[in-house]
Amino acid sequence: MEWLVSMPKVELHAHLNGSIRNSTLLELSRVLGEKGVIVFEDVEHAIMTNNRSLGEVFKLFDLIHILTTDHTTITRIAKEVVEDFAAENIVYLELRTTPKRNDSVGMSKGSYVEAVLKGLRAVDTLDVHLIPHETPIDFLPNIDMNNDKTRKKIYVRLLLSIDRRETTAAAMETVQLALDMRKQGVVGIDLSGNPNVGEWLTFVPALKFAREQGLFITLHCGEVQNSKEIQAMLDFFPERIGHACCLKEEEWRTLKSSNIPVEICLTSNIQTKTVSSIDDHHFVDLFEAKHPLVLCTDDVGVFSTSLSGEYFLAASSYGLGKRELFHLARNAIEFIFAEDEVKRELGEIFNSAATRLNI
Repeated sequence: MEWLVSMPKVELHAHLNGSIRNSTLLELSRVLGEKGVIVFEDVEHAIMTNNRSLGEVFKLFDLIHILTTDHTTITRIAKEVVEDFAAENIVYLELRTTPKRNDSVGMSKGSYVEAVLKGLRAVDTLDVHLIPHETPIDFLPNIDMNNDKTRKKIYVRLLLSIDRRETTAAAMETVQLALDMRKQGVVGIDLSGNPNVGEWLTFVPALKFAREQGLFITLHCGEVQNSKEIQAMLDFFPERIGHACCLKEEEWRTLKSSNIPVEICLTSNIQTKTVSSIDDHHFVDLFEAKHPLVLCTDDVGVFSTSLSGEYFLAASSYGLGKRELFHLARNAIEFIFAEDEVKRELGEIFNSAATRLNI
């Protein structure tokens, strides 16, 4: 496990609000309990346990929804999440989050995203490269112009999520917000939320507009059986899809012929029971077919995992060796939503690591 922590890694499927530290959840929940907003004892066990039942997972998601309704909390969470990912040698991170509106505290979708970006810029223990390279240097946050090589560096990009409960107009609003904040590090659009809610056609106009404007697109796809929707998503040909747990034979053929990269979240899929067991997980089929894929965490806080832990789970479950794990991590560079210069620099980081780790 120590070797896996030291290996550079790329995280491409991480929900901001599902990646909150347990200690932060505990602290914020106590405050809300004292205010009478929640009954602290009702959520304490769900927060403290690391082996959560499916019911506790959903209870935690409900709690997080209540907690993440003010700007200060959002900023704090964003800062801590980046620090935690960097601590286990994630060198490139794509965070995704659904812009929220909370009129009671003057929070608009735009101010929510600004609070997230403020948190990303507030990290002062490492160099956070948030802005695409072509942006003027005046915009760059927290980059040590004296080139202090002792500080860790992490590239961070933000994806805005369209919630499946939303209308076409609301989805278009999220896409426009992403376009407005492009120069601040927002690079793409995600479609997520309860897979049993909403219709694919509701979101197509917004997704098409996003594509026309040059935003990257990733879709939560195949979390439940829905052949018509899965086929339509694959035909849309997004840059990536997440999960892909419930595809039938014909859909598997379409996926494999398309070469659309898949964001694999082992622990999440097992705990939410979208896959019956680790032995039955589709990772093996895709890996043996040399299909483009990347290991991801989904929600490190909710599922009590880490990206190093996901690599360890793949290694222990499927017999992968160090070289296979390293190349799996390195190959993820090709699927990131960033410019070629970042891919080149990440390649150099992995080259250096290969020498250091004797790969």
